[in-house]
Amino acid sequence: MNQVPVPPQAYHKKVLVRFRDCDPAGIVFYPRYLEMFNNLVEDWFREGLKLPFHELINDRAWGIPTVHINVDFVWPSRIGEFLNAYLWVRSLGRTSIHLAIHLQGPDGSDRVVSKEVLVFTDLHTNRARTIPEELMNKLVQFKLSEEKVNADSPTT
Repeated sequence: MNQVPVPPQAYHKKVLVRFRDCDPAGIVFYPRYLEMFNNLVEDWFREGLKLPFHELINDRAWGIPTVHINVDFVWPSRIGEFLNAYLWVRSLGRTSIHLAIHLQGPDGSDRVVSKEVLVFTDLHTNRARTIPEELMNKLVQFKLSEEKVNADSPTT
């Protein structure tokens, strides 16, 4: 797999690989990466978009469930390592947010590469709803140009 350069507009967070994340061999048990992704999305909403989940869910009754995920497990990660987690917006729809998430090792090599689709929902009706303009304006700050998305990723 070719390593995709991380765009400058990506949200970045350091993630410690903890004992609870690992199997008996001391490497991350693959479902734990999905939890890391969810934590990263929650942190991005709080820190990057200034919309913490408690406000999103409790005050506004909005949801952002993951409806599609594609993951490539490139190289194992070990207990005690700090991974560099990057998240950026690949594209935006009327109700959907298409994300790229890359976890890289301390040496900058890809460990896990993911494409995710979140759908913006109304928690009262459990139906997709249009992403509000105020949020859309914040999301575009993390968006990769269409040309780069199409060149790097032939699949969604």
